[in-house]
Amino acid sequence: MSWESSATYYKIINQYTNILLGSQNNAKSIMVTVNFDEIEKLQHADKWEEAAQILIKACKSLQNGGADFIVICTNTMHKLLPQIAPNIKIPFLHIAQTTAKEIVKDDIKKVLLLGTKFTMQEDFYKQILQNHDIEVVIPNQKDMDLIHKVIFDELCLGNIKQNSKDAFIDIINKIPDVKGVILGCTEIGMLINQNDVDIKVYDTTVIHAKEAVRMAVS
Repeated sequence: MSWESSATYYKIINQYTNILLGSQNNAKSIMVTVNFDEIEKLQHADKWEEAAQILIKACKSLQNGGADFIVICTNTMHKLLPQIAPNIKIPFLHIAQTTAKEIVKDDIKKVLLLGTKFTMQEDFYKQILQNHDIEVVIPNQKDMDLIHKVIFDELCLGNIKQNSKDAFIDIINKIPDVKGVILGCTEIGMLINQNDVDIKVYDTTVIHAKEAVRMAVS
């Protein structure tokens, strides 16, 4: 939900549209950017209903602007989709559903989930994966705290640090028996990618953005 990942979404969506359609084609899109400082404070104050109202207002702007469907460019805020969706008439492309579809396609049954502590600890995201018979593993508490801190204090501000990259790789490598890792925060792909680890990497930003394009052109 930071502007850093919004910029990544915008780039991927337009590049992939051009790959599929060629010539000078790019995506016709509407973007509403919220002030992430407001969202972050509400998240950590456990004021989710207030955060939901901000997103409902943003989604109504997209709907009124003529959007065919909505992509919420964050994993964590899909926690609020049950509150948001009843207020909106157009469909949403769910990031966890889209990611689960890719994991199932690869016939992978056990994955590590990285993201904010909200995403890793709560069930709103994991349950969707489990509904697709995917076993979800999360890091220990110390590692979750580190991941959460890096996301908010570094990645959302565009700060890429080698020691944080090394720490994330170490966390992934020490989890036994998992066949894939979900980058379940849309900023984590700024830090690590498939070249950094041996298991399959599922970058939710890339997966979500490309599926949005496929949905748009279908």
